[in-house]
This record gives sequence, C-alpha cells and structure tokens, in this order.
Amino acid sequence: MTEPAGGRVVSLDAFRGLTIAAMILVNNPGSWSYVYAPFAHAEWHGWTPTDLIFPYFLFIVGVAIPFSFSRRLAEGTDRSRLFRHVVRRSLILIGLGLAMRAIPDFDLFDMRLYGVLQRIGLVYCAAAALYLWGSARVRWAAVGVLLFGYWALVAGDLSPDGNLGARIDRFLMGDRLWQGTWDPEGLLSTLPAVGTCLLGIFCGEWLRTDRSRGKIARGMWIAGASLVVLGLAWHTVFPINKNLWSSSYVLFSAGTALLLFGAMYWAIDAKRIRDGWRGAWVTPFVVYGMNSIAVFVASGMFAKTLTRIRVGGDGGMSLSAWLYENAFRSWAGDYGGSLAMALAQVVFWLGVMWLLHRRGTYIKI
Repeated sequence: MTEPAGGRVVSLDAFRGLTIAAMILVNNPGSWSYVYAPFAHAEWHGWTPTDLIFPYFLFIVGVAIPFSFSRRLAEGTDRSRLFRHVVRRSLILIGLGLAMRAIPDFDLFDMRLYGVLQRIGLVYCAAAALYLWGSARVRWAAVGVLLFGYWALVAGDLSPDGNLGARIDRFLMGDRLWQGTWDPEGLLSTLPAVGTCLLGIFCGEWLRTDRSRGKIARGMWIAGASLVVLGLAWHTVFPINKNLWSSSYVLFSAGTALLLFGAMYWAIDAKRIRDGWRGAWVTPFVVYGMNSIAVFVASGMFAKTLTRIRVGGDGGMSLSAWLYENAFRSWAGDYGGSLAMALAQVVFWLGVMWLLHRRGTYIKI
C-alpha cells in the first residue's frame, strides 16, 4: 500500500481496486448484445459511468507518483536513474498490452497496436518526466497547453471518422484500429490523457501536505466540484467524449474522481472506517488494488481463452457463450444473465487475488 510520511493511504489502494473491479465488470458481460446502459460506453458524445473507469486509473497513476518518487528521491536515488526505471516500467506495460493483443494468433502485421496498457505506459512516462524535472508551475502550464492545445488541434470536425486524431491514426496504422477507421486509444488523444495523470499528481501532492485529513478531504471535494463545473461548461463547446478524450472530459472525469476518492479518503483514512464490520467493504477493494495490473492482464487473457475454446459438435459455440446460456441466462434472462456472468468473474478474480494477498504475493512491474 502507499505509505506517505503521515501514514498509509489505504483509500488509494481501495480506489485503485474499485477501478480495476469495475474494469473487469464492464469488460466481461455474458453477451455484448445484452448490456445495461450504465455498463456500456456512450456511443460518441456524452458519458456513462463506464466512461469514467479508464481516466480514473490514469488519475490514480498520477496520485501514486509523488508518494513513490519522493521516497526514492529522499533515499538518494538519482533522477536520471529513477527515470530509467520509469522507462522500463512503461515499456513493460506497452509490451504486456501488445502481448495481450497478439496471443495466441501472433498476427503481428495485422493486429491492432493501440490499447489500454499501451496508453498507460505512454502517459505514465510523460507525466513522470514532468514530475521529475518540472516544478508545479511547469506542470500546471503543461496541463493548460495539453488541454487548450488539443482543443485547438481538433476543433471543427469531431465526427468519429473525420476528427484529426482518427485521420492521423489511419495514416499511421491503416485499418489496424479498434473500429477500423478510428481508435479510442489513438496517438493524438494520448496527449490530453497525460493531463488526466498530471491532475492526479496534483492530488497526490495535496495528500502529502501536513494539513489534517479532514481538511485534505474537503479540499479534494472543493477541487472536484470545481473541475466538474468547468468540464460541464467546456462541454457546451467541446463535448465530453471518452473516445476523443476531449479536454472537457479530462476535467469532468478528474473532478468526479476527486469527489469519489475524497469520499473514500474521508471514510477510510480520516474516519478510519476500515476495521470490523463497518470496514468489511474496504478489504476486497484493497485486495484488488494491490495486484491491479496483474489481475487486469490475467482477466483479459482468461476472457480471451473462454471465447477460443469451442464446445459442442460442428464447431459448436464458445465456452464463454455456453456458460452464459447455461449457467446464467437460463435463470436470470438476457440482461440479468449477462450482468450476473460479469459479476461472477469479478468474484472469481477477487478469490484469486485474495489467495495472493494472503500469501503476501504482489506482482509488480
């Protein structure tokens, strides 16, 4: 868990775990044809709760940077040496993302190269460099340049195929994109995603101040509400859009992250509602949060395996479809069964991660 000078921020691990559990939930329905609206992404402009999950994780990556880096710098680690470690971690994340895409077909010349872990790796590397060699003023300036500069670049055509990011991605990747003609993890939209991580860094620095935990929580709520209002105001001219990672989306998602994280910080760290029966809800999220990348990769590869295994004669159906039809849809219906299968996978991976947690095994990169 993260350990600032004033004690462990258990809520950060819990918030990370909540985010990863939500990722597994929305990524693994029993059937993509039967998904309740809150568990699906917005078609284009606008947002659903599912659209907030990925930026929350990038925000959390930023929050963790001041804690881990400050400790290592205080121990005498050279900034250049620390950044080499950052680059190594970034390359591992990118490599894991590519491996998840490649296995088992290894169609390296046809497969999609963009992805969630690839974006995390690029964003982490850029944000870490700005933290190591830039002052707070420089980082705030970077947020402004990234968000307003991105707005200036893409202003005009914001359609899925016509926006500048999609045109750049088609030029670089051809049709090796998530939707063939555009990609939600494209190259240009990674720039404002760096802004999401930088806002997380500011939150991490705020958490490390010597203010009381109550004041820290209130500060997070005030900042969060302010960013939500600014994001909604910007939405009127540059719509909130996860696929574009629009500047309004950066502010809005970071604001809601601060509101939720602030509530968890107040309950778990300020009021210490984490022991006994009142805190029983905290431990599962902490368990998830301590092995977040490992469970993301494992669950993704497991889901791919379920779709590759065939059951029944004449090619039959995938094991995933068979489980949905026979173990969930049969008693819970189309939509209920689809959600029940997703929840079952969340519980299954919680059990796996709990075993690792009990053994003190945490897979780091």
